[in-house]
Amino acid sequence: MTLSGSSRIANTADFHIHRLISQIPVSEAGIPLSFTKNNLYVNTTRTEYGYIMYSSNIEKIKTWFILSRPPFHTVGVLPFILGTFLAYKINAVFSLEIFILGVLGVILIMLATYHSGEYFDYQGDVISHRLHENPFAGGSRILPDGKISPRVPLWTSIVTIVLAGFIGIFLQFVLKTGPYTLLLGFLGAFPGFFYSTKPVRLVQRGVGEIFIGFCYGWLPIASAYYIQTSAIHPMIHWMSIPIGLTIFNVIFLNEFPDYEADMATGKKNLLYRIGKKNGTFLYVAFSLLASAATLASPFWGIPFRIVYFFIPVLIISLWIIFMMFRNKHEDKNVLEKLCALNIVVNLGTTLAYILAYI
Repeated sequence: MTLSGSSRIANTADFHIHRLISQIPVSEAGIPLSFTKNNLYVNTTRTEYGYIMYSSNIEKIKTWFILSRPPFHTVGVLPFILGTFLAYKINAVFSLEIFILGVLGVILIMLATYHSGEYFDYQGDVISHRLHENPFAGGSRILPDGKISPRVPLWTSIVTIVLAGFIGIFLQFVLKTGPYTLLLGFLGAFPGFFYSTKPVRLVQRGVGEIFIGFCYGWLPIASAYYIQTSAIHPMIHWMSIPIGLTIFNVIFLNEFPDYEADMATGKKNLLYRIGKKNGTFLYVAFSLLASAATLASPFWGIPFRIVYFFIPVLIISLWIIFMMFRNKHEDKNVLEKLCALNIVVNLGTTLAYILAYI
């Protein structure tokens, strides 16, 4: 090849590179914003030589963040904090090491739960992705968008559940947190991992919502208290009722946006089995029961301040009930707002108990 031929090739390559660069949207500062490749957006950075360096690091971090759903970890971590706080207030006992390991174990179990759900609910999530954009239902949407392989969350769910088991072993046999530590961990790990995982798949047996109420209600409060004190205070049984009922309602209301997708894929959860009309009445009944149990807490030795702190939560809960009775939840946009407020009710109920002891 002649020198002039090489020069023509180089010039042609430079021309296409500059043409490509000119098509990339830039900010006012001249920084490339994004570049589309295979329908996936990849962040870009301009080097001092004028070439484009494609970096997917930020997108990968964002993908894992969305897949792991950290905001939804609060419904498990906050009750655990409540149990730890009760151990300190009632027994004057607190170990930071035990608390940190306990929280880590809870998070790992929730990661296993969410990631296994991403894998085994994939078909339903694809349909939900086409029907609505509700962020509280239909999974994280990472798999339907094709951002990672479906097998990735399957393996991460297995790894995280195993790591949670090691933490439980360390707590019981090294830190001596009590002979029932592993049992309490198992009561959360098994229903969590097999909530969506086949062949057990609790969500498809019409009892998954009940296990959610238990695993995010009584269990984290009692477990946190137990690993600090090696005992479980009777008062925990009462306060776990409204917390368990409200988290039941969280998962139950989140099934409404996915109702058509669940019907199409044969995901026989509780709403699938009883229908939307009966589901509305069940939601309202559990909401009222949760509110009544919280307001009655002072009769079980819980400080009366719980009533004052719960009033804002009660107002939100009654508003959701009002909207449900008016069938406003049939509107997708309204339902999305109700799902968000529903989580506020659950977190607010738990927070009210914490504030009552401050």
